[in-house]
Amino acid sequence: MLDTDQIKSVLGRLASVETDLSDPNVLGDAKRYRATLRDHAFLKKLESAYSSYEKAVEDIKGNEELLDDPDFREEALLEIEAIKASMPEIERKLMAALIEPDPFEGRNAVLEIRAGTGGDEAALFAGDLFRMYSRYCEAHGFKISLMHANETTLDGYKEIVFTVVGDGAYGLFRFESGGHRVQRVPETEAQGRIHTSAATVIVFPEADEEDDIDIPESDIRIDLFCAGGAGGQHVNKTESAVRMTHLPTGLVAVCQDERSQQRNREKCFATLKARILDHKRREEEAKLGANRLSLRGSGDRSERIRTYNFPQNRVTDHRIDLTLYSLDRVIDGEMSPLLDALGAHDLDERLSSALARPT
Repeated sequence: MLDTDQIKSVLGRLASVETDLSDPNVLGDAKRYRATLRDHAFLKKLESAYSSYEKAVEDIKGNEELLDDPDFREEALLEIEAIKASMPEIERKLMAALIEPDPFEGRNAVLEIRAGTGGDEAALFAGDLFRMYSRYCEAHGFKISLMHANETTLDGYKEIVFTVVGDGAYGLFRFESGGHRVQRVPETEAQGRIHTSAATVIVFPEADEEDDIDIPESDIRIDLFCAGGAGGQHVNKTESAVRMTHLPTGLVAVCQDERSQQRNREKCFATLKARILDHKRREEEAKLGANRLSLRGSGDRSERIRTYNFPQNRVTDHRIDLTLYSLDRVIDGEMSPLLDALGAHDLDERLSSALARPT
């Protein structure tokens, strides 16, 4: 049941927030200004959803007043029926707008793909996943910045790390973390037997200056080495590649995509900060017992979340029991049916949690 008084109370903050956006004290504080911008975006989205709800309610009332007029009764009944049919979705959008988003949703995303069991076939599958994400990003206006790639001689990857740059990238890709399994006949299989192999995907938000992450230089070990690839490709004679290890946690970041050592240092440090941020978030969730983000898994990134069955042209996401017989299109970057379904499922869970919470 919608509590319109509660909604109006929340919207009552909008005028104050808009005043803050022109306050010199807020403008001069980058962290506070970004937080105020997020608050403003949340309130404007809620305002729009509530306006749609109010309009629907008023339209029903207006048409009900016409029911006693024989000239308009039939048309009014049809209009009332149509509006009432749309009300569940209007109310759902309004309830969704009441839920304040994860502050990390709008950030860039860092993705790491690692080949798992299956040898060369697993590395090829890791390459397929990278190309799937790349094609989706290209089609939807996201930019990919490669951080590190450990290539194999068969056009695969033992490991590849890259950043997806664009508004909302983390919110879009965050549920890709977990184990991805592939079933297909490898090109090297003479007898046509189906093999099963796997890759692991990890997704975390890119850190920025807003995050309270203090990393003393003494906590970081920096190793320099020559960048290289499979078969001697892209090998540099200078030590431009950078590996940074955060000694307290053991977290490691590598960057060898740039020819400049300084640029690799900057990108490597940014990735290391993102890993540390993700590590801190997981620790905090564990302490609080917070497992609302069930789609992101329990923290065991080897948990199987999706199966790609090439002989049947089938892809199945096991968390939401979704099966699509369009693997050829999905692996070519048409991921929207998967990503949209995961986002909708997460929203339903958050709505259920919010409705179950004591008022």
